[in-house]
Amino acid sequence: MKVVVLGSGVIGLTSAWYLSQAGFDVTVVDRQSRAGEETSFANAGQISYGYSSPWAAPGIPAKAIKWLFEKHAPLKIKPSLSPELIQWASQMLINCQLDRYKVNKSRMLTIANRSRACLAQLNKDHNLQYHGRTQGTLQIFRSHKQLEAIEKDMALLSESGTRFQLFDAKQCFQQEPGLANMDGELVGGLYLPDDETGDCYLFCQQLQQMAEQSGVKFLFDTKINALITEKRRVVGVATSNGTLAGEHFVVALGSYSKALLQPHGIDLPVYPVKGYSLTLPIVDPRHAPSSTIMDETYKVALTRFDDRIRVAGTAELAGFDPALPDKRLATLNHVVSSLFPKGVNLDRADYWTGFRPMTPDGTPIIGKTQLTNLYTNTGHGTLGWTMACGSADILTELIASDGRQVITDLSVERYL
Repeated sequence: MKVVVLGSGVIGLTSAWYLSQAGFDVTVVDRQSRAGEETSFANAGQISYGYSSPWAAPGIPAKAIKWLFEKHAPLKIKPSLSPELIQWASQMLINCQLDRYKVNKSRMLTIANRSRACLAQLNKDHNLQYHGRTQGTLQIFRSHKQLEAIEKDMALLSESGTRFQLFDAKQCFQQEPGLANMDGELVGGLYLPDDETGDCYLFCQQLQQMAEQSGVKFLFDTKINALITEKRRVVGVATSNGTLAGEHFVVALGSYSKALLQPHGIDLPVYPVKGYSLTLPIVDPRHAPSSTIMDETYKVALTRFDDRIRVAGTAELAGFDPALPDKRLATLNHVVSSLFPKGVNLDRADYWTGFRPMTPDGTPIIGKTQLTNLYTNTGHGTLGWTMACGSADILTELIASDGRQVITDLSVERYL
């Protein structure tokens, strides 16, 4: 049975891999020349199971107003009357209620924990090499208010079976000695020992090779123009290289999934939340992170690769604007300079931006659509790699059952 997967970022790629391992004949289509060339290219490098939380959370509306006037705020909003942004933001505000936050975080943790098991098995079977580390994530707090606010999350982590430890400042420095210059600035941290790190782009390149060896066909440098439908079914995909037929179709185009599906009456509430990253060489390992550090104040992650660190953050609501403004670079520079001033060389930084496909409730949209042989796997926001393998495993089960295993709380149906 032939499945056509649209998109070869980490979500489309893992979808193709798990489908091929289940016996499907898989073809992947992408406008780029290789897998992982867009949002997966220079992401934060986190595989953060325990940090799987929706941005829509209690207190965020008030914080968002305050952030409008802060130079290094984690959220930036470009003034716009875009109907898509207004609708998405309105839905996000509704999901900031505590009861909805708990449901959404629980869903995300369920997918993340499934993904952890899937990735562990994948690495056990194939020993992928992507500068991976398994030393956990340390979420650091600069204020007692942040430390108090984490209590509700710890309860949800306990319910989901996610391991964690609440650290005082001294324990934070023991876990991450490179933070020594922050003595007196930190009040504590949340340590998530099962989180991992690595270079997502390297992961994608290796998984692409494995998928090709397993019979997956890749059509690169191929623009996807439209879906061709008949009687509530997709019969083909119109591309720059002709029409591609299949029996099942998977849309894994990240932020670009929405535009492809809108003409067919499927309104995915996915918005391109713009993020930025720096990749810097390490000049002194003693003053660099050993794994991933999440600075809760600025919502910036700093992740260790072998001889580099990736600094990623900022959520900007600006549509599909690819610009790299200096003021966003300044925020990343500020955070890395305050935490690891002696560890990296800012003069040799690579600056990058990507569009993270965010849903209003933080949970990805995985499942069948009103077109009976069309499925989605998109909307993972900042947690694409974290949730990729688990999402692909869920998707494969759904397609193998021809959609009979209906999971309405993950599909687009939850917005209808």
